[in-house]
Amino acid sequence: MKVVKFGGSSLASGEQVEKVFNIVTSDPERKIVVVSAPGKRFSDDIKVTDLLIECAERYMLHGEADELVNKIVERYSIIADDLGVPSDIINTIKEDLLTLLKGDQSSPERYLDAIKASGEDNNAKLVAAVFQHKGVDASYVNPKDAGLLVSNEPGNAQTLPESYERLHSLRERSGIVIFPGFFGYNEFGQVLTFSRSGSDITGSILANAVKADVYENFTDVDAVYCVNPNIVKNPKDIKEMTYREMRELSYGGFSVFHEEALLPAFRAGIPVNVRNTNNPTAPGTLIVNKRNGSTGPVVGIASDGGFCSIYVSKYLMNREIGFGRKLLQILEDFGFSYEHIPSGIDDISIILSQKQMTEEAEKKIVERIYNELHADEVKIEHDLALIMVVGEGMRHNVGTTARAAKALANAQVNIEMINQGSSEVSMMFAVKEELEKRAVQALYEEFFVAVPV
Repeated sequence: MKVVKFGGSSLASGEQVEKVFNIVTSDPERKIVVVSAPGKRFSDDIKVTDLLIECAERYMLHGEADELVNKIVERYSIIADDLGVPSDIINTIKEDLLTLLKGDQSSPERYLDAIKASGEDNNAKLVAAVFQHKGVDASYVNPKDAGLLVSNEPGNAQTLPESYERLHSLRERSGIVIFPGFFGYNEFGQVLTFSRSGSDITGSILANAVKADVYENFTDVDAVYCVNPNIVKNPKDIKEMTYREMRELSYGGFSVFHEEALLPAFRAGIPVNVRNTNNPTAPGTLIVNKRNGSTGPVVGIASDGGFCSIYVSKYLMNREIGFGRKLLQILEDFGFSYEHIPSGIDDISIILSQKQMTEEAEKKIVERIYNELHADEVKIEHDLALIMVVGEGMRHNVGTTARAAKALANAQVNIEMINQGSSEVSMMFAVKEELEKRAVQALYEEFFVAVPV
């Protein structure tokens, strides 16, 4: 059995939904289909989810949003018309949206969650209608009826353990199950959405629950590339990678998956196959617990900007019990989280997301570090990019760090900081943001183009 998830770009138009239909019906093992809300049809288009958010906000402010309602319903109507589906389903979708807009607004967060989730929910109804219109045994299944219970956290719902046992019965349903992604229900029957990439999370949950053999995730690229194609032209694709490698790369800036999206599938040991809706014969990228094939030391390079570092120096810091705890306590008092903490015997650096750091907070933090920890020097450096070099093979290869450092030096990129995780699956380099692309290009050429001597 396969659980198959289709992203917004795969469901943006009638032509794309037709492709989805052909992909699903070409393989009888594709039993459960998870759908996103319709995405962009072209670069300047607006995703249906974004239209829904705007619609909800306008309705809360003005008590009406007729223009946006019509625009949203039209997106579904165009798909239905293109595929010859009777208009009854569009009437159902419009009534559902209007009912939700007139719902309880006492909790704006919950209200917004309910409106946002309707994008996926109504698209699942439409896709099921398309399959039925084409004579295929398929049915829309609501997450509440299926038993997808989640925690009471709007916009960041977590799956409750009992969901998996309840969802397991989806295996026994006849025909193809069309299931909306992105949301579940709490114990009071209220809609709550997952975090970003929520439909990926739903697919992963269902794959775990029904004990699928494979979780296929269809998107708009042939595979996961070893580096951002916006930085390197025509990069090599990754045939096979491990969950740990994917997690490190997602954290480092890969946009294919949110780093938490694959957790349920990972726990069940279910392989994830990333495929392309527009080129379904391409094998894609397989994400597994343990990789069989051998590759070089590096499987991928990811990068992301928007970081800063707090450098603290104090003579004999290593002798001072509790220094690190006290330093982190200061950040905790400001509600800050951190990313990395490289340290030496007399100094320590804390890397954190720059968007947390206001000018006022920066002054207060520096002042507290001097006053409470009696530091010799405190320096905050802004506009850093973090580059993650990832690969399970690094632990078995001598000289990977040296190769990376040399490649950056040859490209005239100064390394502001370096940190290697204890798992030995990744290395982190911090560089100035303006040098990010040059650094990534240099590392790509070193590990994927150059032939090691």
